[in-house]
Amino acid sequence: MPGELITVEDFHSIALAGKRTLVVYLPPGYRRDTRRRYPVLYMHDGQNIFDGRTSYVPGEHWRLKETADHLLERRRIEPLIIVAIYHAGEHRVMEYTPTRTRKLGGGGIASHAAMLTKELIPWMAARYRTLPHARHTALGGSSLGGLAALFLGLTQPGVFGRLAAMSPSVWWDQRVILRTLEKFNHYRRPKIWLDIGTEEGAAPFGAVRDVRLLKAMLVSKGWREGRSLHYLEAEGAGHSERSWAARAPQMLEWLFPRKTAR
Repeated sequence: MPGELITVEDFHSIALAGKRTLVVYLPPGYRRDTRRRYPVLYMHDGQNIFDGRTSYVPGEHWRLKETADHLLERRRIEPLIIVAIYHAGEHRVMEYTPTRTRKLGGGGIASHAAMLTKELIPWMAARYRTLPHARHTALGGSSLGGLAALFLGLTQPGVFGRLAAMSPSVWWDQRVILRTLEKFNHYRRPKIWLDIGTEEGAAPFGAVRDVRLLKAMLVSKGWREGRSLHYLEAEGAGHSERSWAARAPQMLEWLFPRKTAR
């Protein structure tokens, strides 16, 4: 039995001063087992997650529904809810970046954070059987969406306990995310999936080098590879939805491994 997709076209956000489209994935069996609650993965750039007709490159999307269905059928991951959050179109840079730069603008992530923590997560809890607490709440994305996931996870570890940072834009504002990580001193360390494609090195700003620096700093701050951190350099992979889709199964298996017993 496949999972179910529900499109919400009119999620209203006071923090963002407007409406946003969401697509919610419910795992197989959600309607049948009415007592069970589920962890949630919130994904940035929601246009690219489930549907090639809405993706940035037509026809190229993460195929996350098909991937989750397949892994659940094979009992490789625990059942979860996935929420794809559409970005702000021409205001995407503003929404996903923690600081403002002279050339590129940005710096509006506080409003995005308020939408997630004060509006969307409570909204989901009121309408779907979600599990509370940070250990059951994940945030993910790629490129600027990956940067946003990292920043919010590092600054709000009491909300987000699992992070997927795929090809994150470490370069933003002279690697501001490294300065953010340097200040991290919380006893809770989010479980992090971090990756980069080897063909991303030349564009936009030495991405492989930057992500290696990030990984090294995570280890120096107490993250343990294989336990709280998984790092992958995907050979031959570029900066594209196709590349992230190819790594999505591994990401889900790392962040949501199947438990041997319930």
